[in-house]
Amino acid sequence: MPTYRGTVFPWHCDHIGHMNVMWFVGKFDEATWQLFSMLGITPSYIRKQNRGMAGLEQRISYQRELRAGDVISIRSGVFEMREKVMRYVHEMRNDETGELSAAMIVTSIHMDTEKRKSCPFPKEIIDAGRAMIIPFDPEKWGFREQ
Repeated sequence: MPTYRGTVFPWHCDHIGHMNVMWFVGKFDEATWQLFSMLGITPSYIRKQNRGMAGLEQRISYQRELRAGDVISIRSGVFEMREKVMRYVHEMRNDETGELSAAMIVTSIHMDTEKRKSCPFPKEIIDAGRAMIIPFDPEKWGFREQ
């Protein structure tokens, strides 16, 4: 599902003229918060329930350069939803060419922000995540081994 659309600006580019890795991560992070919101992990939920999400692992596969002026989209999907853990993927594509520029696989944990410990997702969030399950295909996203 679509979770981000934007443009590569000149200040996103490094000394060799392509988007720097820090901006890939930043754009993927924005997509993550959109995905969380679609699942019910909204800012209101986080504040009212004293809950949060923490990243446990991120793997990025860079496939194609992006340059200033390129317009990009990120699509995201959940491929595993457990009691306290969610695994998901973001794929970033160049809108003009349709080519995969990068993908990120993320493992996140649901946590109690007061106790600073993991805790179970509410049933409605687990159900929403499981309703979004997509096939896990790491080779499709450029990952060689898992």
